[in-house]
Formats: sequence, C-alpha cells, structure tokens
Amino acid sequence: MQAAATGVDDGYAGDVVPAEAWSKLQSDSSAILIDVRTAPEWSYVGLPDLTSLSKSVLQISWQVYPTMNVNPSFADDLRAKDVAPGQPLYFLCRSGVRSRAAAIAMTKAGFGPCFNIVGGFEGDLDPEKHRGKRNGWKASGLAWTQS
Repeated sequence: MQAAATGVDDGYAGDVVPAEAWSKLQSDSSAILIDVRTAPEWSYVGLPDLTSLSKSVLQISWQVYPTMNVNPSFADDLRAKDVAPGQPLYFLCRSGVRSRAAAIAMTKAGFGPCFNIVGGFEGDLDPEKHRGKRNGWKASGLAWTQS
C-alpha cells in the first residue's frame, strides 16, 4: 500500500513498499525501476530481476563511488535513457535513503510521479547487524539476481 506523500516537497509521490512497486511495475508498462546504488553494490550485492516482467532495471548512481558525492548529471542520465516526464518512476537504493533523495530531486526536476521504495534493496539492519532479512526488496521475496 502506498504511504501518504510527506508534504516535504510539492509533487513528490511518496513512499511505497517493495510489493507495491512490483505490482505497479507489473501492471503499468510505462513504470520504470531505477536502482540508484553504486556499481560495487550492483556487482557484489545484487540487482532486482525484472525479466519476468519483460523489463530491465535502470542503473544510475545517485551518489558516485568512491567519493559518494551526488551525481550532478543524474537528471541528464535519466533523459539519456529516454525517461520522460509523466512516467511513474520507482527509485531503489540499499535502505531507502538515497532513493528518497533522488525521488524528491527528480520530482523537482520535472520527472514523475516519483516514488521511493521504502526499505530499499537490502532493508534495515537486523539484531545481528546484517541486512536482507527484516524488510526491503530481498526480504519481501521479490526476484533478484547476483553476479
């Protein structure tokens, strides 16, 4: 179920849980999943797998490794991938922090509706300080792959 918009930024569509994002990606051919993590995270942690939906994940880093500075060409990178205003965009990172920042910024840049996937790909830390079991894409049992 979609959470209410935060009111932080006009037009920001708000947060959705991973299952809601999957459902929207499945039912709306124009919906796009954008993984904003870094190349090392994609390589070592894994990626959502949308092959059963006949889609692929756009991989555009919101923060650039190793400096972790915000990617100044993020909006241009989206445009270069033929992402257009009016398309529902679902942003994903490790835990939902970077993706929320990206979703808000891209709303301000004229994209959207833009949603943040709460819990991200790996979710919050569990009591043993590990990710991937409490919440997020992986813990929700959604398709993913690792290289």
